[in-house]
Amino acid sequence: MTSATTAGPARVSDGTFGTDLAIEAHGLVKTFGSNRAVDGVDLVVPTGSVYGVLGPNGAGKTTTVSMLATLLKPDAGTAKVFGFDVVDDAVAVRSLVGVTGQYASVDEDLTATQNLVVFARLLGLSRKASKARAAELLEEFSLTEAADRPLKDFSGGMRRRLDLAASLIDTPPLLFLDEPTTGLDPRTRAQMWDTIRRLVANGSTVLLTTQYLDEADQLADRIAVIDHGRVIADDTADALKNSVGSATLQLRPADRAAAPRVAEIVERVLGEPAALSAEAGWVSASLHRPDLVPDVLIAMRADGITVDEITVQKPSLDEVFLTLTGKPAETEGTSDHDANEENQG
Repeated sequence: MTSATTAGPARVSDGTFGTDLAIEAHGLVKTFGSNRAVDGVDLVVPTGSVYGVLGPNGAGKTTTVSMLATLLKPDAGTAKVFGFDVVDDAVAVRSLVGVTGQYASVDEDLTATQNLVVFARLLGLSRKASKARAAELLEEFSLTEAADRPLKDFSGGMRRRLDLAASLIDTPPLLFLDEPTTGLDPRTRAQMWDTIRRLVANGSTVLLTTQYLDEADQLADRIAVIDHGRVIADDTADALKNSVGSATLQLRPADRAAAPRVAEIVERVLGEPAALSAEAGWVSASLHRPDLVPDVLIAMRADGITVDEITVQKPSLDEVFLTLTGKPAETEGTSDHDANEENQG
């Protein structure tokens, strides 16, 4: 096994590495008995981006992350982190990554401050620097008032916040966040989103697995959908949405009685059949050419029709997920504890 000083790219002046790819994986396979948990996963993650990974329970997301972070050895395939092989250069890879898993790695017999100081000391910070960094992180994650309380008195959400804080003591070039906001309240989840954006703005790369589709939509530059151990889609959020259908134009005239005439105009200009909701007065049609929307409005004005409301609605990631996997997205309270992990015994 090579060390971090003998192989792979070197840091450049801005603290990043001489490679455009934080992760490059080809054909990753992992089996547990008869269960082929990961079945030929390919991933390419650009440096300085947020890469989202979605998939139903048991899809292989957590096992893929574990192989990339050197916690599991692949049975087949290759993977590199900043040019270092996850098997041959595992020590080097570990020096470049941080991992926040689905279950807290903190010690509940210690206080919040003590937990963070222990992690900081293990990472090589001085005693003074460890205490200072612990105080900063406790404030960032709204845990200052609970700093001296033992973790056994913490709620699940508070433990999760502390676990996230521990993973950020030493900001790594690559951070694996495995469902980082599960169990957090909306306010704390939004704070975590801001933290992730700040990390990337400062040069880190984040691989994020999540059960919240809005989280992937908000944060990820690119999204991979994994199902049955394989990547079945990999693109930007907008491209994935467009792949399952076009946007929808919805119009409601101020005079509800004008809705049938609006439907005629929409069909003539867009060349698409229009649906009419007589009671609400809404007219809707598929929108393949957004540039034609002004033409619709001009035609309505020429006909003396005033628009009360107009919206353009794109397909959602929920629709993408359902179309690609045949299942609805996981709901709050579920956990992506992959079936393959359960088979590890």
